[in-house]
Amino acid sequence: MELEQVQREMQVRTCDKCPYYLKRSGYCALLAVKVSDVRKPPCVEGSGNSSEAEPASTIVTQSHPVVSGATPIALPIEPVQQAPAQAKIAQSAQVVQAPASYSIEIPEQQLLELGSFDYVSTGIPELDAALGGGFIRGKTYLVAGETGAGKTIFSVQFLLTGALQYNEPGVYVAVDEPTEQLLKGLKRFGWDVTELVRKRMLSFLDMRPHFSKIYLREERRKIEPRFVIEGILNHVKKVKAKRLVIDPIAPLIYGGTQEDVLYVREFLRELVFAIERMETVTTVMTSEVPTGSKLLSRFGVEEFLASGILVLGLEDIGGNAVRVLYVRKARWAPAKPVKFIFDIEAGKGIVIKGLYSALRGALNP
Repeated sequence: MELEQVQREMQVRTCDKCPYYLKRSGYCALLAVKVSDVRKPPCVEGSGNSSEAEPASTIVTQSHPVVSGATPIALPIEPVQQAPAQAKIAQSAQVVQAPASYSIEIPEQQLLELGSFDYVSTGIPELDAALGGGFIRGKTYLVAGETGAGKTIFSVQFLLTGALQYNEPGVYVAVDEPTEQLLKGLKRFGWDVTELVRKRMLSFLDMRPHFSKIYLREERRKIEPRFVIEGILNHVKKVKAKRLVIDPIAPLIYGGTQEDVLYVREFLRELVFAIERMETVTTVMTSEVPTGSKLLSRFGVEEFLASGILVLGLEDIGGNAVRVLYVRKARWAPAKPVKFIFDIEAGKGIVIKGLYSALRGALNP
């Protein structure tokens, strides 16, 4: 028998000199047992039982006959430098059943019931016309621009239009500015929203206390995204809101390193999907970009998740600083590639004054 041959050929009766001893795992491949002491080879002691055998997911078998009474055991795969050339490793393979089809056909009846989109007004008639009717209800839109471009005015105007003209409650999530300061600023601007707040047509959710230390990584790790999303959604459902503003989005998902960016991208994706699953809440997120930058967002994922992007900015035409607004992206809308000139008027908000091309042509004939 092979066991007897091994015993005869071993001049130094220790396992570390045996070609069947797997040093890394401490197993005897011949007897299929674990060796507790290399100075006491199980083949010399005659312990051919498998009481010490430990099962694993991969089976190692030998081309030589197995000693009677020894049971093959599962061993981890590892290179065996001194094993016989004929030794084979048999791996258990799990058969994966392929699905019948990766495509799902939409029933004809369901297609007939889809109908057309329902639109909500942005609060700016000229912009509604450019978008083919306004924002698509239940979708998310990104309003990007540098400091002072009018992002907050646009956002509040969007909420006021819904509350005053369409009887649609709105929620303003303040992330960067204290709610008290915001309300004082709106009143000074000519928008006294006290009565709308009392009637629950407008509500302001102050998230700033939770994110005051968001720029500190250790503090940021203590914030559970799921609770943030649930907090916003619960408030939206509580007031039966149809319009939502998050101003701005960056501090809510702030990240610095590559690891942080991956984290906040997933967080933002969950936030947008959770809101859009409600199907009736139209959302505006604002994103501040550095002056002169061509970026539309801080993390580069907001614009891909949003159904539309509006860009607000300041430009110089003939030595005159003018405010401009244009549609950068409008999913499922025949948006015209036009740029508007606008003013911010107290008590009114954003008022379109004309086309950028017309003013530029008049000032630079």
